[in-house]
Amino acid sequence: MRLDELVAGDPEGMLGRPVLDRFGPRLPFLLKVLAAAQPLSLQAHPSAARAAAGFAEETAAGVPLDGPQRRYRDGSHKPELLCALTPFAALCGFRPVEATLALLERLGLTDLPAYAPLITGDLRATVAGLLSLADGERAEVAATIALAAEGTDGPEALWARRIAATHPGDPGVGVALLLNLVQLAPGEAIYLPAGNLHAYLEGVGIEIMASSDNVLRGGLTPKHVDVEELLAILAFVPGPPPVVFPRPEGAFHRYDTPVAEFALALVEPATEPAEVPGDRPRVVLCLRDEVVLRTSEGELRLGQGAAAWVPAGDGVLSLLGPGRAAVASTP
Repeated sequence: MRLDELVAGDPEGMLGRPVLDRFGPRLPFLLKVLAAAQPLSLQAHPSAARAAAGFAEETAAGVPLDGPQRRYRDGSHKPELLCALTPFAALCGFRPVEATLALLERLGLTDLPAYAPLITGDLRATVAGLLSLADGERAEVAATIALAAEGTDGPEALWARRIAATHPGDPGVGVALLLNLVQLAPGEAIYLPAGNLHAYLEGVGIEIMASSDNVLRGGLTPKHVDVEELLAILAFVPGPPPVVFPRPEGAFHRYDTPVAEFALALVEPATEPAEVPGDRPRVVLCLRDEVVLRTSEGELRLGQGAAAWVPAGDGVLSLLGPGRAAVASTP
């Protein structure tokens, strides 16, 4: 039986009364294992208010839910957290303008007209101009950036070359140079709130997010890019990358975010059982060796790569070693 069918059949037993009262009869988070072999699309997610309004507007206008031009497929926001399991590279959030101008100078791209608004610090105009280029201009700008990167050292130049090779002629090649390049070590994470423009480049990680399909794309994709709506939801606030380091707590390493829909922890219960409260839904993914799950309903052994659904009605969850697991739940 599918998980959504299980929840629909017994919402309180699956989710627990507090989660059911707050989020209704649906699991409020999604957990994925993401393996990026090449640069994925630039994208951002809307705020809760914009998602609700956009979904209502498109529904009232009769835009099909599965239509390629549909921007909002539900009324929820989609903050997310990516926790690296291997070395992981990503672009996320706008780099401080001064640092981007220094990078463009190193690449010899300061005279490229598409980047002219950056001189006055206008990130919005720069992104709007790049994504609004005519087809011939897009190809020319992307090729110019790729050529400039060929003769420059450093990780930003390396990724500019790889992105241009993977997405030739895409205006997102130019937008990518505006973003922070983050190289996560295993165990480090990035938190991506509403309006954060980002792209996953390479690596394996655990992705947990609020349950939603709302994605506004900004390039590096053949899919529809709604420039006007993307510009409306983006946060044009430059700053350092939003890296999250785990907070040790006994056998747990917790990743703190301000999100109500999800919580993520990595657990190594080798010396003593690690307990997860029983008033909430839980998903356990074994990352290494084997972990043993015990609840009032019995015991289950999980090998590496296996996952288990543990409903709220099963009570307190105890995990035992010798392995390592990721536990997704609500805060």
